[in-house]
Amino acid sequence: MFTVNPYLTFNGNCEEAFNFYCSVFGGELKDFNRYENMPSEQPIPEEQKQKIMHVSLPINDTMTLMGCDSSDAFGKATNIGNNVALFVNTDSEERAREVFTKLSEGGTITMPFQATFWSALFGMFTDKYGIHWMVNYEKTGS
Repeated sequence: MFTVNPYLTFNGNCEEAFNFYCSVFGGELKDFNRYENMPSEQPIPEEQKQKIMHVSLPINDTMTLMGCDSSDAFGKATNIGNNVALFVNTDSEERAREVFTKLSEGGTITMPFQATFWSALFGMFTDKYGIHWMVNYEKTGS
């Protein structure tokens, strides 16, 4: 089993946008994290520390709207057209690796499928059709 959810990237106004989406859809913002709280070997520019690293808004039992801020400081300029990705969350590492490998074939990997500080295996790529994807597997018991 896995889920596919939209992931939106903003140029510094993610918090404002998600507060707006919350007012429209209701619910409560989850997983609200700022870049200043991210463990990093690379210094975070002072003007970027309060930007949103990740936030999610459950819309219903099967859909969650997710988002973040990005900029050149984080290695990716955000432009209309590259600011929406599909986020795939799987229930097994094997399935996550399979989905990542098959969907990224012929595309461009922007982050290899690897362990992350948030206790997940995660990777990003643009497929051969120009669609942006994120594949995630939450490890349990870590």
